[in-house]
Amino acid sequence: MQQNAIGKYRWTICGLVFFATTINYLDRQVISLVVEDYLVPEFKWTETDYANITVAFQLAYAFGMIGAGRLIDKLGTKIGYALSLILWSVAAMGHALIRSTTGFFVARAALGITESGNFPAAIKATAEWFPKRERALATGIFNSGTNIGAIIAPLSVPFIAEAWGWRATFFITGAIGLLWLIFWFWLYEIPKKQKRLKKEEFDYIHSDADEPVVASNPDGTEKRAPWSRLLAFNQTWAFVIGKFLTDGIWWFYLFWLPKFLKAEYGLEKKEIVIPVALVYTIAAFGSILGGWLPMYFIKKGWPVFKARKTAMLIYAFCALPVITAQLFGDYSMWLAVSIIGFAAAAHQGWSANIFTTVSDMFPKYSVASVTGIGGMAGGLGGIMVSKSAGSLFDHYKALGHIQTGYLIVFVFCGLSYLLAWMIMHFLVPRLKPVNL
Repeated sequence: MQQNAIGKYRWTICGLVFFATTINYLDRQVISLVVEDYLVPEFKWTETDYANITVAFQLAYAFGMIGAGRLIDKLGTKIGYALSLILWSVAAMGHALIRSTTGFFVARAALGITESGNFPAAIKATAEWFPKRERALATGIFNSGTNIGAIIAPLSVPFIAEAWGWRATFFITGAIGLLWLIFWFWLYEIPKKQKRLKKEEFDYIHSDADEPVVASNPDGTEKRAPWSRLLAFNQTWAFVIGKFLTDGIWWFYLFWLPKFLKAEYGLEKKEIVIPVALVYTIAAFGSILGGWLPMYFIKKGWPVFKARKTAMLIYAFCALPVITAQLFGDYSMWLAVSIIGFAAAAHQGWSANIFTTVSDMFPKYSVASVTGIGGMAGGLGGIMVSKSAGSLFDHYKALGHIQTGYLIVFVFCGLSYLLAWMIMHFLVPRLKPVNL
């Protein structure tokens, strides 16, 4: 009854961000589903070639994040998010025109730099529309779009490719994003300008007692904290290091899971659809649970920082079993798939909360900028994982035992979250809000 009296329009905004994130991941996932059966035969790529192609995306994404976050803080969420989605949709469709390996480097870089606006805009929208107690849940819900996109991709891309060719997969999936813009411009506005918003819900959104007061310039516009100022805080570095050590693991699952299933179990084309979809279905539940758990702790009376950190520690331990994926996979492929799915769920629970630490510690007008800085660090971590994985896999493939390469990477995937949590705890023991 109380929630009905308050109003629920903020969840409409969460839904919009969820669909944008779903489209974001659908577009980037396409290449991993056509690479083995279409791109490798046509362009004669090695494992290292494919790693370099993924790095082109990740490098552009990493450096795009820092600029995108700053731009979105300047333009505002509504225009910044729309601009990013238009540009990444065009870049995704542009893959259909590629005729060479060099062209793929250019296309993936273009997609990376344009897609980099999604998470800074999404986290900023969440900070604008939700009180702290609900932000992890809202983040978990929209972040589950990464899994839904990764589920839709294997359920659609192989069939589109078989019917109309691999070029059509990029064009059709890329065009979907343009439909989202209609709903975005129709339904989105910041709370103080949104006429559909009830006063009770507006007051609830702004009910955090420790939310920093927005500093203003003489002309009434919000002040912007320079990067040099943001980088002076331990809070920024805790987020940066946490993203650097863990983002690459999600990139690995995203870009290499279909190749792992082929290398380990000999799966071809449509045979990978169900295993890949299962992994990301499990991960989607992890994302939503990841946002719900700290909110549950907060309702029990825990301080926000304790609830957030306890949840993240739980997810760090849940990532450990992925080290055993191949061991149990010797008995059944589905055991390996389930273990990887559980690890992916742990990552998504972790991700929902590490993103939310930014809005816990920083005022709303700097959230996109800090998210962009951490996103760049995460992208660079992803590049290191991709390059290392490509070299490892080529090395052990030449020795006739590529499985050893995957084991090394899975050990890294299992241990990184605990290391990240310990460093973050050392830097910011209480997730104390900054004063800009």
